[in-house]
Amino acid sequence: MNRSFLLYFLITLMGLIFIGRLFQLQIIKGETYNPIHNAAVKIEYDYPERGYIYDRNGKLLVANELSYDVMVQPNQVGAIDTLEFCNLLKIDKVDFLIRFQRAEHYASYLPSVFLKQLAKEDFAFLQEKMHKYNGFYIQKRIIRNYPINAAANVLGYIGEVNEEKAKKNDYYQSGELEGKDGVEKQYEDVLRGRKGKKYLQRNRFNKVTGSYKNGVIDTLPENGKDLTLTIDIDLQLFAQQLMNGKRGGIVAIEPSTGEILALVTSPSYDPNMLVGRKRSINSASLMDPNNPEKPTYDRGLLAAYPPGSPFKIMNALIGLQENVITEQTSFLCFGGYSYGRSANAFMKCHCGIYNSPIRLNTAIARSCNSYFSNTYKKIIEKNNKPSQGLNNWNKHITSFGLGNYLGYDLPAGQKGLIPDASYYDARYKYAWGASTTISNAIGQGEILTTPIQLANFTAAIANRGFFYTPHIVKKINRKIINNPDFTSKKQTTINKEYFTPVIEAMHEVFKTGTGRWSQVEGIEICGKTGTSENSIKMVDGIKVQAKDHSILIAFAPKDNPKIAIAVFVENGGFGSTIAAPITSLLIEKYLNGSISEANEYRERNILMMSLQETYNNQTPKDKKMRQEKNNIFAGIDWLLFFYI
Repeated sequence: MNRSFLLYFLITLMGLIFIGRLFQLQIIKGETYNPIHNAAVKIEYDYPERGYIYDRNGKLLVANELSYDVMVQPNQVGAIDTLEFCNLLKIDKVDFLIRFQRAEHYASYLPSVFLKQLAKEDFAFLQEKMHKYNGFYIQKRIIRNYPINAAANVLGYIGEVNEEKAKKNDYYQSGELEGKDGVEKQYEDVLRGRKGKKYLQRNRFNKVTGSYKNGVIDTLPENGKDLTLTIDIDLQLFAQQLMNGKRGGIVAIEPSTGEILALVTSPSYDPNMLVGRKRSINSASLMDPNNPEKPTYDRGLLAAYPPGSPFKIMNALIGLQENVITEQTSFLCFGGYSYGRSANAFMKCHCGIYNSPIRLNTAIARSCNSYFSNTYKKIIEKNNKPSQGLNNWNKHITSFGLGNYLGYDLPAGQKGLIPDASYYDARYKYAWGASTTISNAIGQGEILTTPIQLANFTAAIANRGFFYTPHIVKKINRKIINNPDFTSKKQTTINKEYFTPVIEAMHEVFKTGTGRWSQVEGIEICGKTGTSENSIKMVDGIKVQAKDHSILIAFAPKDNPKIAIAVFVENGGFGSTIAAPITSLLIEKYLNGSISEANEYRERNILMMSLQETYNNQTPKDKKMRQEKNNIFAGIDWLLFFYI
């Protein structure tokens, strides 16, 4: 009796378990079940157009064109004439097997790219033959086209989704494309749109018999949204041309909005190089870590340089705010600043004013190291507490966005470095003072800034004490973005009244100071030239002092500024020789629309100027020989590519 009861109980229990499981699968999970895992369901994708990208004036920067990929779903592939199929695709059998195994490894029940981006003439011929090869089909895709060879670092590029992401993210399939850098990456969700899906039911003979669930879950594609960028492509192009043969970064910002007008890195590359079947070859060359030019490295956002003399503006503002100097405070200069008993404890100065009182206006215009060393010393030693003084100094500087990410809408960034007391405590075991860190007075020492940080700093000066977070996208689908992150003012810790004397002095730089040879008639430019000492490098086992960087920050016009700009030219020497004329040309081009006849000689000189010989001399011979060998092998690869 007990055994019969136990048997009936077990049968009933097993039945309830099966019924519960079926209820869970068909009722509870049925609504969210993904039919992609069902071998009896075929999915056809309808890819939307990716959003177009325009500059601030409506000029087209990124468009679309059709591409055709051969897709494979391994579990649907039957017996085929492999040799004939390979001949159609212009590949050999070994290549066929490698590609097929890769697709099986990804997922046998999911479609993936077998051969990407067919030529248009091959597509038309192959399309007629595809019915013979079960499990293979042709998928139309959208790839990018760049009508203007400019702003590759801003726009970014699109590339294949990696297998790991495709497995984790239901939206993407292996071989599909996504934004990989720049705006394409940052605004991927906006630009990509949503692909349509059509689910088809198949019978046991693998033939389509109709729609899955009568098409209830089918979706239509939604095109991506267009973006209007803040950059002025004409200014961007002109800046790129001026930087030919030079390395460095240029960032221009509209002070009243924080909109980025130009974001230049040099050297750069043609964005069309990362489109099509040649992309893999080109990317290997562009992204080669042994390539000294680093064309894919965005120097405007990532390169951290000592800011040099433009940083004196910061120390002037802090000195005024902390009431350790006034406009009338004067210091003497004896060819430099002595900060210790040692003969080496002497900072040279090239202001040309010997043993005469130097006040703020002249100190900025002539870039006097002695004046700002004395000012820095007073800031740090205020109240006889160097630790407190330096932290207070740090607080003022970071309020301008230096030493941290600015929060702009691009995926690349670099914090730079603005040291505080704890930094020096750890380095000098608490035994330090103003003299120990005196290089900070002139933007050397441990201080590091990026071009975009200095451009933003300049915009804050132009606005007399506030800035807007720099940003690159102005509109989505022609509708202006009202993102509070980009529309709210960021106040600095410097009172408004202290900017007036500093701005007058920056104007004097272009009237009678270090930038006087680069002034533009009819435009009141306010700026500060700079020469940043470069590090000592080892070249063929010998220590070599690398040539200094050329720097300039500026804004114009003086009243109601329209543009703030920072220019870094690596190993360019004095700021007045290269960075200053580049800056004045860009300001004139942006404000007037063209370069005046009087300044055409300046334009020609900069366009023709190349620093390539300087860069070559700073590259060790063994590295240059290795690069030359790489170039030879790259040439062989190109020949093999075209032969195959």
